[in-house]
Amino acid sequence: MSDGDVQVSSARRKRVQRLKKYIVGMLVGGIMTPLVLCIVLWIQVRHLGQVLERLTGEVQELSDQVRAQQERMDEFVAAEAITGQGNPVSSESNRELAGHASEPLTGELVLPEEPEPEPEETPAHRVYLTFDDGPSTYTDDILDILDTYDVKATFFVLGKETDSAREAMKDIVDRGHTLGMHSYSHKYTEIYESVESFAEDFTKLQDYLYEVTGVKSSVYRFPGGSSNTVSSLDMREFAEYLDEQDVRFFDWNISSGDGSSRLLSVEDLVKNCTAGIEKRGTSVILLHDSANKSTTVEALPIIIENILAMEDTVILPITDETEPVQHIH
Repeated sequence: MSDGDVQVSSARRKRVQRLKKYIVGMLVGGIMTPLVLCIVLWIQVRHLGQVLERLTGEVQELSDQVRAQQERMDEFVAAEAITGQGNPVSSESNRELAGHASEPLTGELVLPEEPEPEPEETPAHRVYLTFDDGPSTYTDDILDILDTYDVKATFFVLGKETDSAREAMKDIVDRGHTLGMHSYSHKYTEIYESVESFAEDFTKLQDYLYEVTGVKSSVYRFPGGSSNTVSSLDMREFAEYLDEQDVRFFDWNISSGDGSSRLLSVEDLVKNCTAGIEKRGTSVILLHDSANKSTTVEALPIIIENILAMEDTVILPITDETEPVQHIH
């Protein structure tokens, strides 16, 4: 082979090697570029997911704050609407003892009739402690405090399905308190969308409580009260439905103020719960059984002690005989 042929062959090999390197480079680039892009996109998607999760949490927190403020406003409106006049306590004159009857001709002695026992006087001031939104982590503490003072209360509960919630519902009943209904979901827009949606929520809660406790609850408290400003329908329509189910609803005429997002002090709670009781025949006090209401539990013993120290005043649970306090009629 001549020198010229050798040079040509060497040049060809070099071109082939360069071509191979080029092809390999193209292949590597074709593989690595999409891989790098996938990694970059994965990092961006993960970052966006974290941002979305954070924003979702913030939206939920804002939603809770708005709901709490709405409940606070409803309580304020309801409190302003209440005149504070208590139910008059009726009194009856004592029955006169029957005199001796005339002696019949037979000579038999007719004894005077036994006087009927005087009815027990109704206390002038009847106070009903009511707790909304439970059961919660504080329900057991509230029940223990009530037991300490031998006081019965009323719990307007939600349809919570945890094991601890079901046990708390049973304890409420077993300890002699009244188990009331406060809606299953506590979602205003769903509950008050129509009478049908309200009935569905109501039935679901009543059946659930019966399944858990064996008690068919017959007392109800509207979320936000019957004077709430959320429902676009006339609240009397929902009240009529409850009446058809032989269920009575109860509002309140004293608010503790613990329904707001701000945690009230023990002193403020005690003052809010006890002011005006001695001016009313019936006082229905609104409190909340919620995980973020620690001061309500701390204030409860003082509230009970102050009420029991009032003259001619008794604390009672709501029953079928209780005259309801209602914001609408």
